[in-house]
Amino acid sequence: MRRPFGLLTCSIFMMLLVSACNQFAKVQKSKDYDYKLTQAESYFEKKKYRYAQVLYEELFPVFKGTAKFEALYYKYAYCFYHQGFYREAESLFKGYLEVFPNSDKAEEVDYQRANCFHKLSPKLELEQVNTLKAMSMMQTFITTHPESERVKEATEIIENSRLKLEMKEYRGAQLYFNMGEYKAAALSYSQLLDHYPESVDADQYKLMVLKSYFRFAKLSVMEKQEERFEKVITEYQDFLDRFPESPLTKEATEIQEQSINQLKAIRNEQTPSSSGS
Repeated sequence: MRRPFGLLTCSIFMMLLVSACNQFAKVQKSKDYDYKLTQAESYFEKKKYRYAQVLYEELFPVFKGTAKFEALYYKYAYCFYHQGFYREAESLFKGYLEVFPNSDKAEEVDYQRANCFHKLSPKLELEQVNTLKAMSMMQTFITTHPESERVKEATEIIENSRLKLEMKEYRGAQLYFNMGEYKAAALSYSQLLDHYPESVDADQYKLMVLKSYFRFAKLSVMEKQEERFEKVITEYQDFLDRFPESPLTKEATEIQEQSINQLKAIRNEQTPSSSGS
């Protein structure tokens, strides 16, 4: 009876896997350290980083202090990097720079150390400690290696990280607005604008400050409304000062005019009507 093709393929794969594991076990047991190092480098070149990592770990104390140690350390760090173990890779890259500060690979390793934090940068919803760390370390890299061909890429990472942080802060401010927490939204948008004054969306952020304060004023108790609508008008003047050419000026002006009308109505109610003689 003919075997199903899928089963046959699976069987061949398992046989190859067992054979590879047996071969690796033989390499591990060898007491010929130069042979083991050669095999580790062969695994590394074939991108079998887990096998290479294990062998490099075993050879670390053997070759420490020898002429072969620098290359071993370098590739050992990259084993972790290529497997996506960026925290461990960053630590090893740091250690490499401490041991070999004058290496011809120091610039590359310095960049990759910063890049590990970029790789660790999480989803937008999570804490962005590693994003900030990546930005800081990439800036340090640029300062330390201003002539490096990696400066362009480092600059792009800084800019993309900045946009990521801006988007996270924007979503937080917009969430307050959507929830009807208008005072918190106004403060958050104001802070967002302070943090990113050169943003292409800066005028949009300022418009949201106006909208938030306007809605906050409308929902306030009567005793607080006058000062809060005055706040909207003050923010409108700031909008015009900052963004005189903004296409959002018309919408901002409509909010200001509504605020003025609200103030007139409030003050008319506060003015006692004069009685006839």
